[in-house]
Amino acid sequence: MTPRDVARRGEAFAIETVELEIAPIVATFGRRLREAGLPTTAEHAVRFAAALNLTKPVSRTRLYWTARAVFVSDQAQVNAFDRVFFSVFGHRLDEVEDAPAGDTRPAPGDDRPATARTEGGAPGGTSVGMPRSPGEAAGAEVPVPVAASDEERLRSKRFDALEPGELALLYKLMTQIEVATPTRRTRRTKRARHGEHVDLRRTLRGSLRTGGEPTRLAHRRRRVVRRRVVLLCDISGSMEPYARAYLQFLTCAGHGAEAFVFATRLTRITRALATRSPERAIQRAAAAAPDWSSGTRIGEALRAFNDRHGRRGMARGAVIVILSDGWERGEPALVAREMERLSRLAYRIVWVNPRAASASFEPRVGGMAAALPFIDALVSGHSLEALGEVAGAIAAERSGKLRALEPEDDAEPWASATPVAGSSVAMPSGYGPSRGRTTPGW
Repeated sequence: MTPRDVARRGEAFAIETVELEIAPIVATFGRRLREAGLPTTAEHAVRFAAALNLTKPVSRTRLYWTARAVFVSDQAQVNAFDRVFFSVFGHRLDEVEDAPAGDTRPAPGDDRPATARTEGGAPGGTSVGMPRSPGEAAGAEVPVPVAASDEERLRSKRFDALEPGELALLYKLMTQIEVATPTRRTRRTKRARHGEHVDLRRTLRGSLRTGGEPTRLAHRRRRVVRRRVVLLCDISGSMEPYARAYLQFLTCAGHGAEAFVFATRLTRITRALATRSPERAIQRAAAAAPDWSSGTRIGEALRAFNDRHGRRGMARGAVIVILSDGWERGEPALVAREMERLSRLAYRIVWVNPRAASASFEPRVGGMAAALPFIDALVSGHSLEALGEVAGAIAAERSGKLRALEPEDDAEPWASATPVAGSSVAMPSGYGPSRGRTTPGW
């Protein structure tokens, strides 16, 4: 064979590489399939884009089978899929044309040993009807790319790095997280066979059956209920991606919690989240808050909550969850004063700050430093894995408050509890009898 023949043969087997932009290709292809009648959704498009990143479409054959594995779920959809695929990506493949759909002719017999049939699969070392790329040998091993599953990847991905459509994929994973708040005993009672109090009314009513003799004593005991959860969510520009994730989590949990959002003003969105669709709940919440993705005024928002809702009973004995990065545009002294008021009413205060995930994070300045002495737990909550830590902080029992990193002096932790001449003793965290909290475990 002459060098000229070798050159001509090399030209005949030349490979043309075409660079594809995944985003417009996926969008156009999904739209064309939907117009052709295939049940294509946004989730299929996300899976197709992930599959293209995992298995590079180096040939039209690989691209065909990758797309078909994602979009086709029934044999009746193959013809419509083929028409759309070849109209978008070019002429039909010889390999696909050689394997028509619906061919029910029996396969030829295989005289090879059982071991060879098990290792090689169908005759020739390939599956029946599966096309090969031009460069693949009959018996060569095809490397299979290995990557983390979507669930593992989304669990560790930060909420502010989520791509469009990935927040919807987190819906099922968020429903697996249980949010259980601590319990408390209420003043109301219910019937109980071995209760701690005698129910005189039921006992006397039952004695009418025995001639006025109370032969059996009826008892009652106090109800035990879960504590209320109140979420104060920062929807400023820096916290907007996290706000969407936590509002969806609150909808998925179905806990019946109270929800507020704030940026430059405080807005109650509990009714807006009362829907089974997380996407619709976020849309209604964004429409209800006119200051969505604007500046941050934490102190004024806390003061509005304490004045309008907190001291009227909503925060009493509740678990308060504040989602904010602590970047305050106002005075930090206002944040400290309102956090002190809130700590006297609430059972626990959990502050979720995504910046806490950084190893160099130190709450020394700004609103975060002012609020630190009045919170019970500081967690990051920046991803789905960290969301479990948030749920654990909500379910924890009462503990001591956090201490500031740079205290001004060595004063005792509860200086307000020191008796002063001519005044009463101020109990910490609002446990004084003046508030009517004489019940143990309140």
